[in-house]
Amino acid sequence: MVDFQHDTVSTLRLPLADAIANAGTAALYEHAVRRGEAQIAAGGPLVVDTGKFTGRSPKDKFVVRDATTEDQVDWGSVNQPMTPEHFGRLQEEMFDAAGEKQLFVQELYAGTDPAVQIPVRVVSERSWHALFVRNLFVREGVPRASSGWTVLDLPTFKADPARHGTRSSTAIAVDYGKQLVLIANTEYAGEIKKSIFGALNFILPQHGILPMHCSANVGGDGDVALFFGLSGTGKTTLSADPERTLVGDDEHGWSDDGIFNFEGGCYAKAIRLSASAEPEIFAASTRFGAVLENVVIDPVSRAIDFDADRKTENTRAAYPLRFIPNASRTGRAGHPAAVVFLTADAFGVMPPIARLGAAQAMYHFLSGYTAKVAGTERGVTEPQATFSACFGSPFMPLPPGRYAELLGERLERHGASVWLVNTGWTGGPAGVGHRMRLGHTRAMIAAALSGALDDAPVRRDPVFGFDVPTAVPGVPDEVLHPRGTWDDPMAFDAQSAKLAAMFRDNFRRFEDQVPQAVREAGPTA
Repeated sequence: MVDFQHDTVSTLRLPLADAIANAGTAALYEHAVRRGEAQIAAGGPLVVDTGKFTGRSPKDKFVVRDATTEDQVDWGSVNQPMTPEHFGRLQEEMFDAAGEKQLFVQELYAGTDPAVQIPVRVVSERSWHALFVRNLFVREGVPRASSGWTVLDLPTFKADPARHGTRSSTAIAVDYGKQLVLIANTEYAGEIKKSIFGALNFILPQHGILPMHCSANVGGDGDVALFFGLSGTGKTTLSADPERTLVGDDEHGWSDDGIFNFEGGCYAKAIRLSASAEPEIFAASTRFGAVLENVVIDPVSRAIDFDADRKTENTRAAYPLRFIPNASRTGRAGHPAAVVFLTADAFGVMPPIARLGAAQAMYHFLSGYTAKVAGTERGVTEPQATFSACFGSPFMPLPPGRYAELLGERLERHGASVWLVNTGWTGGPAGVGHRMRLGHTRAMIAAALSGALDDAPVRRDPVFGFDVPTAVPGVPDEVLHPRGTWDDPMAFDAQSAKLAAMFRDNFRRFEDQVPQAVREAGPTA
């Protein structure tokens, strides 16, 4: 059981006596509408606008550098250091500002496994943020003597770089010693969710538990599948399979007992959401209790237009996991039989599915190649090729090798197969080609999870070296050969070589940390 060393209640001294504590969904709706924070769309979801912050602001995230973190955190552009003095000043001023506001408090939990569950108190000046976290975190848990983590979320508070050591007036500052997160000057509720994910990524490896940026589901025979990937690569969509039980769509832990969800809800991409292509997610997003971020609605009829992107491509739906009919009621499952790495390849050269050997699995986990999807982060307006170690480096405070070591040990112990699936582009790069058809991707994953591809014929990819099935039930053979989908095969070869060089350049930072077999598991040409 995770042991807490700090009593956050006495440490924080937040003015909570007059706060609205643990209000239910209906009451939070009333507050949000009365305060002008939100509108109610046709069908019942609450629709909110997050202003200029329509995605995370990673350049404004800071970690206090002290005795707790000095030798643990992977310092750099992702985990930017903040002095204890700067954090203390920011904390004091935000606490003073909070005392003058109507606050909403939700007392929740992170993690569905009682042995490692972490209490989380979210204190916000926005009623809809309270509903958001009520949807996303776990509502029931085991009472603890310690109060766990606290998040103070004040969208109207502006940090001062001179006084607080920040880059701008926006700040997401984390103090692991105090178990406290301070969020200033951003309406984007995803910062709350991801700040606690980062805390779990710091805490759980110390207890031998692998935290993972992945979705998970379970088949009828109890076979568990994990889907790793950054936002927009398909974790939520592909794990919401009507033929399988959904464990969770974004964050999980893998302990000696199996996997468990960190959350109690889903945070789905809503742009171009379709009732025909994604019926479970569509139904969950269009009912009372769901929160829609930056989704356009008709001002008169309040009809929802999921196709509209004039606010952002990163429109979102946040709803409780129980809104998905076949969702797990426990949020827990056994050890995975299959692991899927999802990549949205903006170059359009990766095969739609490939099987990875043990060394290749470690290579591609550490590489974490994908594309940043438009709108997910501020300033990203079109797909950009990127490498994100462990398929989630923005949320990983420890060196990537720590997480890779834990994953490799579990894959070996439990014999899980590993697949690389491209949900990105084919027929050309982004802007020229088109995204993989969802139906084809679903068919390939279903075949991989069912064992239909275990003995299927394969070809060795001449550039990346992994095995690509030459036939998959329900998928045209030509789809499995990306070079043939391009009008100009020579252009495809040039793009493949370019991407292979990017892989090699990126992996140089890991070469001294991995065995020779892993170093040699990258592109072969």
